[in-house]
Parts: sequence; structure tokens; C-alpha cells
Amino acid sequence: VNISILIVAVVIFLLVLHHNFLGLSDFLKRELSDSNPVGLQPIDFIPAVPQRLADERNDKEISVVIAASDERLGGAIAAMNSIYFHTRSNVVFYIVTLNDTVDHLRLWLSKTALKNLQYQILDFDPHVLEGKVQVDPQKPDTLKPLTFARFYLPTLVPHAEKAIYVDDDVIVQDDILELYNTPLKPGHAAAFSDDCDSTTNKVAVRGAGNQYNYIGFLDYKKETIRKLAMKANTCSFNPGVFVANLTEWKLQNITQQLEKWMALNVAEELYSRTLAGSITTPPLLIVFYKQHSSIDPMWNVRHLGSSAGKRYSPQFVKAAKLLHWNGHFKPWGRTASYAEVWEKWYVPDPTGKFSLIRRHSEAYEAK
Repeated sequence: VNISILIVAVVIFLLVLHHNFLGLSDFLKRELSDSNPVGLQPIDFIPAVPQRLADERNDKEISVVIAASDERLGGAIAAMNSIYFHTRSNVVFYIVTLNDTVDHLRLWLSKTALKNLQYQILDFDPHVLEGKVQVDPQKPDTLKPLTFARFYLPTLVPHAEKAIYVDDDVIVQDDILELYNTPLKPGHAAAFSDDCDSTTNKVAVRGAGNQYNYIGFLDYKKETIRKLAMKANTCSFNPGVFVANLTEWKLQNITQQLEKWMALNVAEELYSRTLAGSITTPPLLIVFYKQHSSIDPMWNVRHLGSSAGKRYSPQFVKAAKLLHWNGHFKPWGRTASYAEVWEKWYVPDPTGKFSLIRRHSEAYEAK
């Protein structure tokens, strides 16, 4: 009897020991999967690197494309400075400009605190737009070729699988890695900020019609537009900031699709006349109709340049991840809301060619 009891006790002890060992093993695995894998650990217990730690490793290139025209070069400089300051990631700027701006841009970058930026200057050839953009012979200077640079992203950064495009009138106030990691749905080549989101609040610009739906950009009187069967009240999106899946972009021939609609507009005038001058947004709206993902609206808080007044509270502006002065009132001009936020990131031009002509509202009111 004693021997039987002893055997039972030994069996129970072994079972308990085995159970505890399995529990300890699971515990160790959980602990190690939550810990920093940089420390010394037995090789058998090193788990897959958590995504947040993988993101913090700065070896992966984040391609940021920005256009830089000579008359707005200070804007591009401030935008890049704000992006560089707020990230530890390996950001490489692809600065698209025209040939006569290259020397000025290179000097500005090399002779200031921005000399440590990683960048590549790309010369944009305006000839690619021939036959695709209607040029007013009386106002040839109104055509801004660099506004179309975003159409040619795979050509500008051919090695990248993904890229961010930003306009030159933005300031970034958070780590752009978060924007880069915006999830894109399968089959979507880009993610934009929709104009019906809560931060935009359906903005209507005086004399320009509604800027939050398709009818504000496309002429629905034209048969070609009607045949597309796109609902006129569909929310538009803002193409001044977006994330692109360049692999999908190339698979779907997005650039060729955009060029097709540009050429058709030259022949048939398909764009809405209420938004005269807005010639880059309409083809994007057509090509990406219900075929795009969305970015966090805080990554494109826009319309700061729609009027001289302040449409957002200081608290909201401070919380925004990206501020966008789209509209006529630029922060480097005479009057713009929250221009002091923009000026914080402006780096003075060592050549003196670009000078701020705006004045602080406080100084103006004091006069």
C-alpha cells in the first residue's frame, strides 16, 4: 500500500512539474515577445521583432516627394525642415524642380542647417505635358509644370515600393513614419484625405463653388463625364498630401490613365469652370473614383490658406499632424492664418533671393 501511495505521489508530482514547466515556458515566450530583442537572450527564445520596434529601426528608406519651384522655394525648405525634425526614420527627399532652380536649391541646402538632409534633386521636363495641358497663349506663365510632378511618381522614385507626396505649403508636426504606414486596401494605388471628413467640414470657397464634391471639379454637362456614371455629390479628396503604393500604381498604369484624361480635357474641356485653375485635381478624381484608401484627416488639416482669418482654434492647430495652407493665402505672403507656425520651420535663404514679405498681424495692427 505504501509503495502504491508513493508511486501515485510521484506521478502526481511529475504531472504538476510538467504543467508548471509548460506554464513557465509560455510565460517566458510572452515576456520575451514583449521585450526589447536587442538584449542578450538564448537564441531559441528570440521571437519575431514586434512591428513597433521594426518601425523604429531607421534602415528602411521613406521616400518623400516634394516639388520646389523657384518662387516658392522657401515653402519647400520649411516643409522638409519640419519633416526632418520630427522623425528618426531614414527619410530621403526627392525634390522635383526645374533646371533653372537647381543651383539655388542646392546652395540653400548645403549652406544652412539642412546640409544633413538626405535628398536627391530631380529635374522635371515640362515637355512631357505637351498636348496634355491647355496653355493660354496670352498667359503662358499661368502654367505651373511642377504641379503635375505627382502624376509621375514611379518615374521619380523608380526603386521605391511606396512613397509620400506633399505639397510645398505644408508643415509636419509629427513623425511622418505614421503617415507612411497608412494601410492601403488591396488594389488601391493611393490613399488621400477625403474632403467630407470632420476637419474639412465641407468648405465652400467664395467664387469657387463647393470644393468637397465631384461636381465642383468636373463639368457634368459633358457627355464624356456623364458616361463615367460618377455621382456628382461624391466626396472629392485633396491630392496635396497622399501615400502611394507605387507597385500598384505601375500595375494599373495610373500615370497613363491620368495623361489620357489630361489630353481629353484639352480636346473637350471636361473640368468645371467654377474651379478655374484647378487642373491637377480633376484627372486624379476620375482615375481614383472609389478606388483609393483614406489617410487620417489630422495628416492633412487644410484650407489654412483659403482666407486670411483663422478657421481653426490654436489648440486644434497644435494637435494637427500636418498643416496645409492650400488656397491663395500662403504663410510666406503678406497675410495668412498661423503664419507664425510656418515661420518657425523656415530656414533663411543664404542667397537672399527669397525673402518673407508677410508681416505679423500684431505688428500690422500696431501701425
